Amino acid sequence: MRPLFHPAVEDLKPEAILYALSDPERVAIFAQIAGVGSSGTCTALANLGSRVIPKSSLSQHMKVLREAGLIRGERHGVEMRNHSRCQEVDQRFPGLIQAILSAYGRPPGDANAG
Repeated sequence: MRPLFHPAVEDLKPEAILYALSDPERVAIFAQIAGVGSSGTCTALANLGSRVIPKSSLSQHMKVLREAGLIRGERHGVEMRNHSRCQEVDQRFPGLIQAILSAYGRPPGDANAG
């Protein structure tokens, strides 16, 4: 398997973060990961309220979030675990993540809001 791309903190770009969080489904996924505190598996994140995200769409959403620097994905056997990089992003761009999540009315960990 090829390695996953995770940008360094100094390489994070605000336009990549804004693009990644411009999609309501990605915001819901990210809010859920950010609220878990440890990790969220792709299987657990596929259910957003009453809607189930297809695997292909979920993979693309995860790639966009990961390449924007918002999450870190780690393979554990056949499972992919995703961790929030909120603290790292907040060090580089203070208040940005909280402002975006608040604008969507999604505090971290709330997959059912909206």
